[in-house]
Amino acid sequence: MESIGKSIKRTAGNLRKNKFLFEELVKRDFEQKYKRTILGMGWSVLAPLLQLLVMKIVFTEFFGKNTPHFTMYLLSGNVVMSYYKEATKNGMTSLVSNSSIITKINVPKYLFLFSKNVSALVNMGLTMIVFFFFCIIDHITFHVNFVMLLYPIICLLILNLGVGMILSALYVFFRDITYLYDIFLTILTYLSAIFYTIDRFPEKVQRMFLLNPVYVIIKYFRVLVIDGQVPSLQYHMLCMGYALFFFIIGCIFYKAFNKRFVYYF
Repeated sequence: MESIGKSIKRTAGNLRKNKFLFEELVKRDFEQKYKRTILGMGWSVLAPLLQLLVMKIVFTEFFGKNTPHFTMYLLSGNVVMSYYKEATKNGMTSLVSNSSIITKINVPKYLFLFSKNVSALVNMGLTMIVFFFFCIIDHITFHVNFVMLLYPIICLLILNLGVGMILSALYVFFRDITYLYDIFLTILTYLSAIFYTIDRFPEKVQRMFLLNPVYVIIKYFRVLVIDGQVPSLQYHMLCMGYALFFFIIGCIFYKAFNKRFVYYF
C-alpha cells in the first residue's frame, strides 16, 4: 500500500509538471472527435437522445410495461455504458496513436490515456444534461441526494483508467485485442441489464450480476435517482473496491511494460 501511495503522489506530481501538455491533449482529443461535423458538441446531446428513443421504442413493449420510470431506467444504463465504452476504447489505442510523440519526447505515457478519459468525462457531463432533462419529463423528484451521483462517476472514472491502462498496454503488443474487446463489449452490454430488469431471475442469478462492475455502477444510478435512496455503505465499498482493483492492476501493467513500449512502436 505504501508503494501505491508513492505512485499516486508521483503521478499527481507529473500531472502538475506537465499541466500544459495535458490540457492541450484533452483539447486535441475533444476537437478531433467533432472535427468536420456540423453539429459539433451537439452530438454529445443528440446521440444519447436518439439511442434512448430507439431503445424505448424497441424494448418498452417487452420489458417496460411493468417497470416504473422505464425511460430513466434505460437512460441510466446508457449513460454509464456509453462513458465506459468511450473511455476504454479510446484509452486502448492512446499509446499507439501517440507513438510519434512518445518516441521523441520524454513524458509520462499515461498522460495520453488520462487525456482520453477526461475527454470522455466531458462528453458524459454533456450527456448528464439530457439525463436531468428526462428526470423532469419522467416526473422524477429532485432531491439533495442527487449530489451523491458524483460518487459512482468518480468510481467509474477510476475503473476506466485502470481498464484503459490494461488495454493500452496489451494493444501495444497484441493488436488483435481491439477485435476481442469489441466482442467483450457486446457481451458486457447484454449482461449489464440496460433494457431489462433482473427481478425475473432467481436470487442466486441476481447476485451474480454484482460480479459485473459496470452493472454495479448502473444500479447505483437507478437506486439513487429512481428509488430516491442512497445505497448502503457496503455497496459504496463494492463500487470503490472494483475501481481500485482494476486501477491497481492497470498500474502494475504499466510498471511492468513501461520500458518495453518504445521498442514495439
